Amino acid sequence: MIDAKFVPISEWIGPKTESYRRKSATFRATYVQTLDLLETELNHLRAKDILIQAYLKREDIRNDGWPRAGARPTSPGVIVTFEVKTSGRQFTMSFPCDRFDRWEDNLRAVAKSLEALRMVDRYGVTRNNEQYTGFAALPPADPSTAKNAAIEFLARMSGWPIDRARSDQSGAYRAAAAILHPDHEGGSHDRFVELQAHWKVLGL
Repeated sequence: MIDAKFVPISEWIGPKTESYRRKSATFRATYVQTLDLLETELNHLRAKDILIQAYLKREDIRNDGWPRAGARPTSPGVIVTFEVKTSGRQFTMSFPCDRFDRWEDNLRAVAKSLEALRMVDRYGVTRNNEQYTGFAALPPADPSTAKNAAIEFLARMSGWPIDRARSDQSGAYRAAAAILHPDHEGGSHDRFVELQAHWKVLGL
């Protein structure tokens, strides 16, 4: 069994795939086959501290770090994060995927991507696993930049002018939440989750 732990996603990496743009995967494999492939590829990298981030609630995860039977993520995106030493340096690498409409398929897509990257070595172009370094986790964002982005999101989603959203962040949040809530006609679960993430950045 792969030496990994599941944890809830606290913040998505990069842009999200809109739910209507997600599609069914062309590959098919069992969950066990996916875990076996992921384990094989991570073993090739000598990966340590492997985390599989998914949109699970904390109570959906057992004490051993694996999902409870029947637990289903609220959204299919996954992020595989691990520590690896390459090019003589220690890196934290993160591979996000939310292209497909099943979380198991997104997990397999990450495993297949790791496999494809490893295949680059067979042609002798790389010497020190340089093909992986682009996936090294970025340093934390500038807090002021993140807060500006959060306010811009509130303004855009609420329909408020940016100056008004900046001066009344709570009001802009409430207006956006009323529009984006999944129970509201035209609401969006993914957008509502994104709203909560931006609200958390503002720390209000």
